[in-house]
Amino acid sequence: MAKDGTTEVRPWRDLREWLEVCRQQGELRTFSSEVDTDEELAAITFLAARNKSEAYLFENPKGVGMPSRVLSNMLGASAKRYALAVGLDPSLSTRELIAATRRLLKKRVPPREVQPDDAPVFENSFTGDNINLLNYPAPKFWPGDGGRFFGTGNVTFIRNPDSGLVNAGVYRQMLHGPKTIGINMVPGRHGIRNCHKWWERGEPCPVLVAYGTDPAMFMAATQAYKQSESELDGAGGLIGAPVEVTRGRFVDLPIPARAEFVIEGFIHADRQEVEGPLGEFHGFYSGAAAPKPVIDVKAIHHRTNPILTAALMANYPSGEIGAYHAIMRSARICDTLEDLGLQGIVSAYAHPGSASGYGFVAVSIKQTYPGHAAQVLALTAQMPAAAYCTKYIVVVDDDVDPTDIDDVLWAMTTMANPADDIDVLRQTWTFRSDPSLQPEDRPYGSKALINACRPHNQLGKPPHRAYLRREIYDRVVSRWAELGLDGVPPHIDRFHCGN
Repeated sequence: MAKDGTTEVRPWRDLREWLEVCRQQGELRTFSSEVDTDEELAAITFLAARNKSEAYLFENPKGVGMPSRVLSNMLGASAKRYALAVGLDPSLSTRELIAATRRLLKKRVPPREVQPDDAPVFENSFTGDNINLLNYPAPKFWPGDGGRFFGTGNVTFIRNPDSGLVNAGVYRQMLHGPKTIGINMVPGRHGIRNCHKWWERGEPCPVLVAYGTDPAMFMAATQAYKQSESELDGAGGLIGAPVEVTRGRFVDLPIPARAEFVIEGFIHADRQEVEGPLGEFHGFYSGAAAPKPVIDVKAIHHRTNPILTAALMANYPSGEIGAYHAIMRSARICDTLEDLGLQGIVSAYAHPGSASGYGFVAVSIKQTYPGHAAQVLALTAQMPAAAYCTKYIVVVDDDVDPTDIDDVLWAMTTMANPADDIDVLRQTWTFRSDPSLQPEDRPYGSKALINACRPHNQLGKPPHRAYLRREIYDRVVSRWAELGLDGVPPHIDRFHCGN
């Protein structure tokens, strides 16, 4: 292992090879029995993931016309699979993974173009009357879903026609027919903004959707990069190597050359079909049935017996938005705070149990000046990395581990006086189906800012926190096995000072 926490070799180039690594690590479960994509596949994923978070490969989906497979819970609640996907040491703690991820997120490696003959994604291609999306597995996840969703675990590429920069995002896509698939894009995000730019020119928006990519590409597409940055470069930084791409045959967009399944098409401004709802990451149905844009599919390309990635949206730990999202969002929060010039940022954590990491963020700081904690609270609440959906932001001192919810609750219940240490921001950005709000009030929510730090002017004064003495801690650690204690001793880095 390198000093930055990365492993020396990343022995995979695509989803299939990464899954083999997962299999060897005991992180993949394969189902060879026939499984119905109508709710049964999702139910297996939901229930199994609540006991043990493995990736689930369904090799025999029911009723498909073309040999194909479905992968669910690709990353889910597994920090280990996240680490494997980006070449980090799986034995690192969550806090160490966040620190290592901050280094990875700063890296940019541009993609490398390969010839079509060297792109496995072109093993099978269909155009014109040969296009039939109904031949492939599209799960219905929840009983109240508006239809079947064709791989919510996708990466959707849309170019900005002004700058030429390609954005990659992840959007839910409901299956409408053999050549038509929906696309539901979050307002304000780069994808829909790029789409509108094409429409303002009087042109349809070219789009390319890839399913079954290297998981790092999927993760990069879920993050909020700057308008001037490409997620393709970010994915290359995560894996430490260029993403291999080739050129689309109908649209001027890059195709991940080793993706499992790809569609090329166009989004027309005047064409919509009724979409939704879908059981989402927060555990509720999201988006009433309403007209949404659709993709007019012009080509399908896929590998033989492709693996379509189906991202189950559900409350933690069963949803796809789990450990990886919490770690990456936390890393971006730390980076943004430091980029804004704040001192003493120790760590942060977007706890995945809070609506898949969207609801609750804890930030640990070393206070250095009056108002430091209040400043961190206000900036965290409104930064791009944390503003969407977050309802509770807590700031704690540097002796509190933000990744340990018990430690955070201790700080909140001992350091924060509700009458003095909680502020509320109103009319803030929340999600379109926030169940705490009436439909007419969405998407305007609120955020609680909780200062769970010792008051700056009281630092060093009584009451003092009780710590172990260092020599006693070392003595007990050295006797751990002799005393018959299980596991490894807890790591402690704060000790009693003075008499």
